[in-house]
Order: sequence, then C-alpha cells, then structure tokens
Amino acid sequence: MQLTKAEEQLMEYLWQLEKAFLKDLIEAFPDPKPATTTVVTLLKRMQDKGFVDHKLFGNSRQYYPLVKKADYFSKHVNGMIKNFFNDSALQFASFFTKSTKLSAKELEELRKIIDQEIEKKKK
Repeated sequence: MQLTKAEEQLMEYLWQLEKAFLKDLIEAFPDPKPATTTVVTLLKRMQDKGFVDHKLFGNSRQYYPLVKKADYFSKHVNGMIKNFFNDSALQFASFFTKSTKLSAKELEELRKIIDQEIEKKKK
C-alpha cells in the first residue's frame, strides 16, 4: 500500500520524531500549519493502511511509525525499477548514472560502494 504526498509529508515528520503527539506533529509543519482535523484525518488513514499506530495516555494519543523509512523507500525504489525499468536494476543503475548530475567525485564514491558490495557477494 502507498501513501499520498500529504501522508508522506506527515510520515516524514513522524520518522524524524519517532514518537509524537498530535500537537508535536502539527508543530513540525511549516507555516501555514494544517488544520488539526486535517492531520487527524491523515493519521487515521495512515493507521488504516498499517503505517502508523498510537498509544493512549489519558485522552491523548502518542503516534509512532510501524514502517521504517528505509523499508518504505526501498519498496518504492523496487516498485519503480519494476514498473519503469522492466524489473532490471542494471537498467535503473545505467539510467541513474547517465541521467543525474553526479560529479566525477560522486561517481567515484559510487564505484567504491559498488566495489565493496561486489567483495561482500564474493565471500
């Protein structure tokens, strides 16, 4: 299941805060702040989708993520590779290195990362 752009923005704040009450989440937004009802609605939808849960403290709810940011991002990247690059990570990597504005230094750093991964796989 996927999050909308508004849900992703709220989820980003929740990942940063790790645990947060409604007021903390609203405070994390830049001005103009969203309406409380909007944030409550987003949290409810995110809870229904299995991304967020909460603990009750009296009448207050402390929200926390159920999905790690890295896992969410990985699922999106893998979905993009499947949908746009015929499920080929090689095609994606080729496109990424040719189509982004990586400097020579960044490409060299990427090469080091790839070389390290190659060595791990050989063991």
